[in-house]
Amino acid sequence: MSDTTQDGALATSKPPSEDAGLSPAELARKYGLSVSGARPSLAGYVRQLWDRRHFILAFSRAKLVAQYSQAKLGQLWQVATPLLNALVYYLVFGLILDAGRGMGKEVYIPFLVIGIFVFTFTQSSLMAGVRAIPSNLGLVRALHFPRASLPISFSMQQLQQLMYSMVVVLVVTVLFGNYPRLSWLLVLPVLVLQFVFNTGLALIFARMGAKTPDLAQLMPFVTRTWMYASGVMFSISEMLKDKPAWIADVLQWNPAAIYMDLVRFALIDDYGRENLPPHVWAFAVGWAFLIGVGGFVYFWKAEERYGRG
Repeated sequence: MSDTTQDGALATSKPPSEDAGLSPAELARKYGLSVSGARPSLAGYVRQLWDRRHFILAFSRAKLVAQYSQAKLGQLWQVATPLLNALVYYLVFGLILDAGRGMGKEVYIPFLVIGIFVFTFTQSSLMAGVRAIPSNLGLVRALHFPRASLPISFSMQQLQQLMYSMVVVLVVTVLFGNYPRLSWLLVLPVLVLQFVFNTGLALIFARMGAKTPDLAQLMPFVTRTWMYASGVMFSISEMLKDKPAWIADVLQWNPAAIYMDLVRFALIDDYGRENLPPHVWAFAVGWAFLIGVGGFVYFWKAEERYGRG
């Protein structure tokens, strides 16, 4: 289309565009565009995580190696730290406060060591989850990947660390007269269930920590209270035998206590079924499913908001 101006020059004008008058949303639909960083479907999100499984595993291993890279003893601190905690708790709770009442030393020391190592697995996963997004904002803002990779990777890091620690747990167990038997195999499904639970918990607190970074300062008080309420240093049923039965039931049914008691039951000969709450395996599976699946969905719902603002 052309027109002649007053001085004889030839001027051209573009024909009206087919896109004229379309809103940005209509243009996006017309050309098949999508919002950058938009949340995928839940199934698509799972596929993205599976595609990045090698990154998740490699990232967790790198974090594990780097954790004590500045210390002279290096990776030995993975085992030394909970062992030193066990020694301190034994001196305070075992000798001074007699928290192991009803149990001989050959039972109480493995009981205490198992409790500390297993609870530390959950505690460390939770704390790593709270810091997963704020501590990796540069990575989150620079690269496009499913953000759940971070808390899942940190949970895997804690699982790998626990595997080293379990060698010490087994040695302590044997030293106090508990020798390998078929029940030791129960430790494997218990730790798998606990890992699923821990991962869901890390995902829940990763979303909360991304919105409220100060939550990381509060969590040590929360986890310490949880530790004292879970029977890490004492038998809940023995310590609360003079209290209403429902109090002991509530404390024994909390997930940290359930996973600890199942490992103790598997490894300690004299820690029998009478020390476990009713339907303990149902609760172990239920907590893993509820928190694992619920935490994953809860984290996924805010996928597009991580690293913004």
